[in-house]
Amino acid sequence: MDVLKTIQSLRDELNLYNHQYYVLDAPTISDFEFDQKLKELQLLEEKYPEFFDENSPTQRVGGAITKNFQTVQHEYRMYSLDNSYSKDDLKDWENRIQKVLGNVSLTYTCELKYDGASISITYENGKLKRAVTRGDGFQGDDVTTNIKTIKSVPLKLKGNDYPEKFDIRGEIILPLAGFEKMNQELIEIGETPYSNPRNTASGSLKLQDSAEVAKRPLDCLLYFLIGNNLPFNSQFEGLNHARAWGFKVPQETRLAQNLDEVFAFIDYWDLHRHNLPYETDGVVIKVNSFQQQDELGYTAKSPRWAIAYKFKSEQVSTRINSIDYQVGRTGAITPVANLEPVQLAGTIVKRASLHNADQIEKLDIRLGDVVYVEKGGEIIPKIMGVDLAQRKSDATIVSYVTHCPECHTELIRQEGEANHYCPNFYGCPPQIIGRVQHYISRKAMDIEGLGGETVALLFNNGLVHNYADLYDLKVEQLLPLERMAQKSAENLVSGVEKSKEVPFDRVLYALGIRYVGETVAKKLAKHYKNIDALSAATLTDLILVDEIGEKIAQSVLEFFENTENKLLIERLKNYGVQMELIETFNPNATDKLAAKTFVVSGVFSLFSRDELKKSIEDNGGKVGSSISAKTDYVIAGENMGPAKLEKANQLNIPIITEQDYQNMIHEN
Repeated sequence: MDVLKTIQSLRDELNLYNHQYYVLDAPTISDFEFDQKLKELQLLEEKYPEFFDENSPTQRVGGAITKNFQTVQHEYRMYSLDNSYSKDDLKDWENRIQKVLGNVSLTYTCELKYDGASISITYENGKLKRAVTRGDGFQGDDVTTNIKTIKSVPLKLKGNDYPEKFDIRGEIILPLAGFEKMNQELIEIGETPYSNPRNTASGSLKLQDSAEVAKRPLDCLLYFLIGNNLPFNSQFEGLNHARAWGFKVPQETRLAQNLDEVFAFIDYWDLHRHNLPYETDGVVIKVNSFQQQDELGYTAKSPRWAIAYKFKSEQVSTRINSIDYQVGRTGAITPVANLEPVQLAGTIVKRASLHNADQIEKLDIRLGDVVYVEKGGEIIPKIMGVDLAQRKSDATIVSYVTHCPECHTELIRQEGEANHYCPNFYGCPPQIIGRVQHYISRKAMDIEGLGGETVALLFNNGLVHNYADLYDLKVEQLLPLERMAQKSAENLVSGVEKSKEVPFDRVLYALGIRYVGETVAKKLAKHYKNIDALSAATLTDLILVDEIGEKIAQSVLEFFENTENKLLIERLKNYGVQMELIETFNPNATDKLAAKTFVVSGVFSLFSRDELKKSIEDNGGKVGSSISAKTDYVIAGENMGPAKLEKANQLNIPIITEQDYQNMIHEN
């Protein structure tokens, strides 16, 4: 017997049966027959370990233990989507697209928006290589072992026309029937049931034992391919290829020839979505053409060529029992209503944000009122109005709090601000804890072994009063703390030490300067290069930085003028935290294009669009997203957007080819 041939034959058979059952929903053999063949393959693989294959169907049963999920950089960033809540929003979106592309023919793919956990799966030579969670969009957790247990995810692709390497994005979901069955089993043994399918699916991906993941009826719906040299030119065509290669691409997806057809798709599924076997909260609309997607590009957070239409949220009524006031890390006070518990969109809601004093006054909310509650974007509960017919005659008018509920400092409210603030920035416990929690967060210093609850524990035990104190922590100080064992303490100290390698732009974001988010921090780090140059900048200097307005500039000035902040930064420097931008040396970099702004438009043959943009930046130039009077050159490829062509001609901006550009950078 040719053992390898038998093993390979069994693997191919089982992969086919898996695809028929879990993807096509059309099984051709019984469960018993499948199990017998799987058992035969397992015995052969155990007897002949030299023929082990990590993508064998036997590996789907799990068993591998992952103590720490490795953080992996996404080769292609995973963006979030802009949301819309009306058809007028979609019309405005199309108008914005037409301004960039000109009056061109547009088609759209319409896909249901699945409510699960986002995943990016890499395939090389037709085999599953790696699966990574969305994380912060730039990096996520490697959950390959757990993803392999999901039967609808192909371990090996069908056919042979797939690219050598590509990523496919999708959503890990828990079908409603499977979720209900899991909860019924928990109830029968007296355990607390899971709150909703989305959170359960997301939590499943981070279970350490992949055998436990294999027991859960998870599914994977795929909806986007990304990579170099893909053998198709549009989103819809790509989904058809993905189906042929064995991926589970929902059949509900449709190609729309215009916005009216998009609206028809939305109307149909708004009515029929409750008949689906899984949760969906809207529709994703994408410009179908990849060339047009390239032309439209991205904002700092989202693709300009895609938008999510959210279905109207479910609304329920319940009674307000009381109002608490929470203090954020910036000192902002947020009133939160405590409600009679009520079921809403799959979860029990007990609290809802009231945002600020103006909102309470606008809605005329009183204690004891029956209010209408919905989930904003079906995520965060909020109060939409009051049922005045049920108001009691003795309902108490809400008197907004005048002093901080934590440190009792009198609150302030600056002109033009919606929120009240506690000005006790360095003495108010929630503000101190909140700043340290922000400092350690994933998008900031990403300190492994240290979470929000532990930060509060450290503060309450007098070990940490600011984020610089983290670098003084010793294992022996941590051991007496509740739930802190030797290994946990060592991991925490090790995580703090490793944070010294975090690059300057993320450190700058971690400092918690008001209005300085991730994007602004990157711009400031790139412009000033180090903390000393930034701290010495004047208001005028800061405003001249690209996309930095007066509000941000003033906030940066106030941060660096504060004596306590200066001391914290000196301490962080002394501990070895990165306070300077480390730029990768490029031997081919020049300053030939210094002070020049380029806009790239069309399809190119000598470069990919990303390569062209990188080349501009490597030679000292700046890449603009749209044509304006500040644009020096437009580099035009094939199928340049007519709107950009017209704008460039109106402003008399030189239009050059990629060959002209190449000649420009190679001139002596």
